[in-house]
Amino acid sequence: MPETVESVFAGVVARNPGEPEFHQAVREVLESIGPALARHPEYAEVVERVCEPERQVIFRVPWEDDRGRVRVNRGFRVEFNSALGPFKGGLRFHPSVYLGIVKFLGFEQIFKNALTGLSIGGGKGGADFDPKGRSDREVMRFCQSFMTELYRHIGPQTDVPAGDIGVGGREIGYLFGQYKRITNRYDAGVLTGKGLAYGGAQVRREATGYGAVFFADEMLRQAGDSLAGKRVVVSGSGNVVIYAIEKVHQLGGIVVACSDSGGYVVDEKGIDLALLRELKEQRRGRLSGYAEHARNAVAVADRTVWEVPCDLALPCATQNEIGGAEAAALVAGGCVAVVEGANMPTTPEAVRILGRAGVRFAPGKAANAGGVAVSGLEMQQNASRDTWTFGESEQRLREIMRDVHDRCWATAEEFGLPGDYVAGANIQGFRRVAEAMLAHGLV
Repeated sequence: MPETVESVFAGVVARNPGEPEFHQAVREVLESIGPALARHPEYAEVVERVCEPERQVIFRVPWEDDRGRVRVNRGFRVEFNSALGPFKGGLRFHPSVYLGIVKFLGFEQIFKNALTGLSIGGGKGGADFDPKGRSDREVMRFCQSFMTELYRHIGPQTDVPAGDIGVGGREIGYLFGQYKRITNRYDAGVLTGKGLAYGGAQVRREATGYGAVFFADEMLRQAGDSLAGKRVVVSGSGNVVIYAIEKVHQLGGIVVACSDSGGYVVDEKGIDLALLRELKEQRRGRLSGYAEHARNAVAVADRTVWEVPCDLALPCATQNEIGGAEAAALVAGGCVAVVEGANMPTTPEAVRILGRAGVRFAPGKAANAGGVAVSGLEMQQNASRDTWTFGESEQRLREIMRDVHDRCWATAEEFGLPGDYVAGANIQGFRRVAEAMLAHGLV
């Protein structure tokens, strides 16, 4: 990194101690934007500002469980950057959530949103609450308490949260209901990921998984290849993975393995999507149960799914799940491309190993932008009180993901880094935000 940027990074670490995920995300961007700063010295004025959130909110969330005991969790919302539009980013409910995780996710969201070409800024939020094992009524009471504090900080023109890990349609419904109750307003655009019955958008549920596969398809096409016949491995088994598998199969590939926190399952005939949906969406069960119902499937406990040989890897679970050992296993297994469906699932060491082996690599801020892209389309439909068909929405998603890919590719070439999707994504995203911040003056 240039000396001035190193100084900014040192300041970030000093001001945000004990937040390694945030440090990692900032460093990855700052290491990439040197060529842009050399060509546009004026961008240096905003580097420090873009690393500092505009607003950080931390609050207590008391709620009552089904046994009448009052529990307390901690809620967060980091409104990171609004240079391009209202803050936009999901809410994550998971025990691992703390301020550093939310800041890392919010920082990534700035550039991800910028890459879509839509007028949305970056933010993120959540709580250290675990919805797993909780009844619907417990989840409802938690969401109502969470929104009772959050409502004062959000709005269609201010900050528009969505779902993330642990926050699906059920949670968004409870959150929206409480917002409407408190404010006495039907602001459909205050949350995205809503149900179709009350302002949601077609393809929103499918968007992140579909979008990552669309990006992978464009990346392979750029290299003169395609998804047809490709052997694919994904990590995770939730919403993103279900729809990534669906789209891979539609485009001619075959997903042979997926995972959850207990291990992974291999089905050489291709993951049975109907069975996976029933297991995860209806029973809310563990993936190990898949092998009990699929004759040719094998469940493997407490091992990494990346040891399964594949052509294409789609990490869709959580941050830093692919380390050096996992990257080496992917290389040994013949992997030709890694496309991040989650946020920062690949460590810097792993990225270097993949790069040295010639494995194409697409960072999450580009490859998993499909979710927020369709959230932006949901905001457009809410603002105009309009609805689009599934086909119209999917076609628009495909066009956005093609544009994101082409921007990353073209920017990398423009700065003499052909094929470097990380540099292309970071420079293009930063450039768009920097131009807006400079135009706004000292804000």
